[in-house]
Amino acid sequence: MSSSSSLPSTKLPVKPIPGDYGLHFFGPIRDRLAFFYNEGRDKFFANRIQKYQSTVFKTNMPPGPPIASCSHVICLLDAISFSVLFDASKVEKRDVLDGTFLPSLAYTGGHRVCAYLDPSEPKHTSLKSFFLSTLAARHHKFIPFFRIGLSELFNELEAQMSTKKEAYFNTLSDTMSFNYVFRLFCNKNPSETKIGSQGPKLVDKWLLFQLAPLGSLGLSPKILGYFEDILLRTFRFPFLLVKSDYKKLYDVFYEFGSSVLDEAENKFGIERDEACHNLIFLAGFNAYGGMKVLFPGLIKWVALAGQTLHQRLADEVRAVTKAEGGVTLSALNKMVLAKSVIYEYLRIDPPVPFQYGKAKVDLVVESHDVAFEIKKGEMIFGYQPFATKDPKIFVNPEEFVADRFVGEEGEKLLKYVYWSNERETEDSTAENKACAGKDLVVLLCRVLLVELFLRYDTFRVEASTFMFAPSVTFKSLTKASSSTLTVHD
Repeated sequence: MSSSSSLPSTKLPVKPIPGDYGLHFFGPIRDRLAFFYNEGRDKFFANRIQKYQSTVFKTNMPPGPPIASCSHVICLLDAISFSVLFDASKVEKRDVLDGTFLPSLAYTGGHRVCAYLDPSEPKHTSLKSFFLSTLAARHHKFIPFFRIGLSELFNELEAQMSTKKEAYFNTLSDTMSFNYVFRLFCNKNPSETKIGSQGPKLVDKWLLFQLAPLGSLGLSPKILGYFEDILLRTFRFPFLLVKSDYKKLYDVFYEFGSSVLDEAENKFGIERDEACHNLIFLAGFNAYGGMKVLFPGLIKWVALAGQTLHQRLADEVRAVTKAEGGVTLSALNKMVLAKSVIYEYLRIDPPVPFQYGKAKVDLVVESHDVAFEIKKGEMIFGYQPFATKDPKIFVNPEEFVADRFVGEEGEKLLKYVYWSNERETEDSTAENKACAGKDLVVLLCRVLLVELFLRYDTFRVEASTFMFAPSVTFKSLTKASSSTLTVHD
């Protein structure tokens, strides 16, 4: 243990943090190329766990130079050490949403939106309270609006399956997601505004230009990947390239989100322009951007689980909805298998895999059997898919176990499901960085499962990964009548 009296005590042996950052400039580039092209994301972390015999170590995280001046992080890859990232008294969340670099504030109207603020900053409390209040006021719209969107999605899915023998889910899901979010906050179908059907494309472009340095197309051979690396991570993409697109989004949210903005001004004292930029970020980055990953990922994992699980889900969904008289909150709460499936998906493949924070003070981070000292100001990084697949917490962690969270013992494991930037057992408040819509996300995933298995017995997809999200194409779909809609191999 260090002799520093300011550090908290621990019963575990304190060891130096293994790993290194390499030579200035070249070390970060070395690690970046390994992360994206030479090893790949999961192998990058797994190889270093093996090398250092530790789930806590030093490394560099993208984008690195010349975009980010410092890419040094202390990496936490187990369920115990990872949880320090939720402690606002120890870890600062100021400007770390995207890790070791901050996109130009031009993308958010010159404002540091709520996602970039630490809970200790006064504006965080007012903005997060505004978000929570806005969602609470619309809770009665959550299920009916989403069911309308899902009906439109499945009708189009069936039409494409009938004509093309397959259907690309992501585009349909993106359209449904944007329409849902816009209807929820603006009480208007976006097709009735000047953006028409262009909403998803406008937001996608805005997201891409901010996040491009953190992504990759997974190109091969490696020489193409290295070219991509130069293209994406030498210069920041200028906001000018999406300025007109963002102006369109700003104008429609400013006009049709007026009741939301009125509340921000009158109840929370937030200037209208700042509130509008925060609303766009909440709707476009947090909600729609999250759904771009969330829904295709859920479909992928349920599809891969196979027909036996599909039958169990269909039986539960149909029995409970019949007994409860429809798709109600009461009905959803009684579907224990469906609830477990959602938590298992969020555990095995969390939609936001990275979490960052800077140490506010000198601190000691404990892993399962070792402790490490982290100095004030050092960047802490957690890779969530490893933390939520910790073999010392979960049995068969790499396996999708549909009923893992069923029953009393299963529910005890929920405190290790971290997808929302907080434990699943904790609430989102104005004082923490938990996703404001964490409960809504779980609810919508459950409704998606319910509507899917009310309409269909089973389905099969072809899945891959593109940039940040799973890419899912439906290849077969069997209606609940047990008549095959279409099958294509």
